[in-house]
Order: sequence, then C-alpha cells, then structure tokens
Amino acid sequence: MKNKFENAWKGILTGMKHKSIMIQMILGAMAVAAGFFLRLSSVEWSVVIVCIGSVIATEMLNTCIEKICNMYSMEYRSDIKVIKDIAAGAVLVVSIMSLIIALMILIHHI
Repeated sequence: MKNKFENAWKGILTGMKHKSIMIQMILGAMAVAAGFFLRLSSVEWSVVIVCIGSVIATEMLNTCIEKICNMYSMEYRSDIKVIKDIAAGAVLVVSIMSLIIALMILIHHI
C-alpha cells in the first residue's frame, strides 16, 4: 500500500514539471488565497476545493493522454488529433464550470 502512495506522490511531482499542470496549480493557489481574503464559508471552501482538484486532475489526465498519443506516433494523424482535442476539451469544460462557480461565489461576497 505504501508503494502505491509513493508512486502517486511521484506522479504529482512529475506532473508539476509540466507547464500546463503547473499553471493550473498556480491558479488553484491563487483561488485559495482569494478564498482566505473573502472568508469563504465551509460549503464554499468545499466547492472551491472540488473545483481546483477537478481542474488539476483533468489536466493531469490530459497530459497523460497527450504523452500516450505521442508515444504511438509523433507524425500528424487526424485520429490522434481528435483524441488530443477531446482530452483538451475536457479540461476546458471543467475549467469553465469552475470559473462559473468562482464567479457565483465572488458575486455572493460583493
């Protein structure tokens, strides 16, 4: 069991070396800072944490999908482009959802 957690932590640390994942982590940290500034309620914190985690996890999965596709072929292939576009679209959907939630919480505090 310990080895699985070690591998998972290594995966997070390895993921942080990728620019897109690090950007999402920085944005998540900024959201946490804003949450402290706005004095979010427990429920609001719960929603914010789920949103941050969802965006980062989705970005990590997107990065994995891109790497797997690149292992298969580095040449342009329309089928691989579709796979990568759908994975990137998943990140965009979760990010837009999180932005809408963030705006709803922000409006509540204005």
